Order: sequence, then structure tokens, then C-alpha cells
Amino acid sequence: MTYQRRPSTRHPYIGAGRARSLPTSQDLDAAGERRQIVESSPRTVPTHVTRDHEVIRRWAEQRGARPATMPGSEYDGRLEVLRFDFPGYGGAVLRPVDWEEWFATFDERGLEFRYQDNRADGSRSNFNRLESPPDLR
Repeated sequence: MTYQRRPSTRHPYIGAGRARSLPTSQDLDAAGERRQIVESSPRTVPTHVTRDHEVIRRWAEQRGARPATMPGSEYDGRLEVLRFDFPGYGGAVLRPVDWEEWFATFDERGLEFRYQDNRADGSRSNFNRLESPPDLR
């Protein structure tokens, strides 16, 4: 009996060495921050990437979000899991931390903050994600 591989049913944009995310285009805005546009949405929604503490803090405070971590995720006295605690969201119980501790961990790990200001329908978006820069992945 000979083994034959079945024809691939994988998505044509996903392959070895390729990210499993939507195709995007990138531009730099006036402040030198990266902006990504997701190309497959009916209305394009800009996604911004920054390391600027004031931009991150202002974005969170406009949404009533506070810096937080997951209880028990600390290691050797340092925060490991960074989160924002949004008002009205249930689920995991988060432990509040101060901005200085949150940003110290953010900087120490060399993270970037990816976020959206608005959804495609124009309403305020809470989308955010902390990521390592592409050159550190």
C-alpha cells in the first residue's frame, strides 16, 4: 500500500511561514506610528499601532478602562499578563494595577499596543491587543 497525500484544502493565503491574519496594508501616520487597514472588511477600519504611553492611556481612559493583570500571573514580583478592565464586562476577575507598573512591564517586554478607535459602523471600538514587534517574533 502506498501512501498518497490528499490535495491541500488549506486557505491559499496561509502557508508555511505566513501569518494567519487577514491581508493588510501598512502606512505610517504623521506621528510615525504604524496604521494598518484590514482589506477584507466591507468598510475599511484603521488599526493603529503605538508604543506611546500617553496615546495608550488616553485611549483606555476614554473608554473607562483601567490597567489590570490576571491574579496569580505574577512571576518573581513582576507582572506577566497585562489587561485592561473595561466597565460592565464580566468574566475573569482582574487585579487593578497602577499605570506606572503596567507601563514598566509594557516597556520591559518591548510590546506594541494595537488598537482601533471606531468600528466599521462608526461606534467606539474597544479592540486592543498587546504584541511583540514583528522583528522580535
